[in-house]
Amino acid sequence: MWSVICSNYFSFKLLLGSITSLQIFQMTSLILFGASEGGLFDFDATLPLMAVQVVVLTFILNSLFFKPVGKVVEEREGFISTSLADAKAKLAQVSKLEADLKDQLKQARQAAQKVISEAEQESDQLYKEALALATSDANSSREKARKEIESQKDTALSQIQSDSDQLGDLIVERLLAAK
Repeated sequence: MWSVICSNYFSFKLLLGSITSLQIFQMTSLILFGASEGGLFDFDATLPLMAVQVVVLTFILNSLFFKPVGKVVEEREGFISTSLADAKAKLAQVSKLEADLKDQLKQARQAAQKVISEAEQESDQLYKEALALATSDANSSREKARKEIESQKDTALSQIQSDSDQLGDLIVERLLAAK
């Protein structure tokens, strides 16, 4: 009879909607112990039945709700902590790379400055060498021109001297011939 009543009741309740475990235990206590009359604090079979219901409900909630939710929460906390650790590691790596890049940039700037300084020095050296070469070429050309002018002057003077000697001889000859 008990199984018939329970099955009829449960099937009726399932048809009407969802049923809670508390309602099931209350109905079970009603069927087993019958309806009792009493006041606010009856210490009959209801109290232990309620205690059992609370304990069973606690175990059911713990196994069906709290453990899966706790597991999901722990997984999420694990994911967050690993993500946070990864982010910190990547941030440290980025800071290290940034410092390395700054050092490389500083070294590149120093190398570029050194190359520029060497190029300027080489340019100054080439300018000085070119200037010295040009000065020496100019001096050499001037000296050559001076020597050439001097030689032409000497040649012209000797030519003038020889022409004046010839002219003097010619004048002397004509004066002697005219006499």
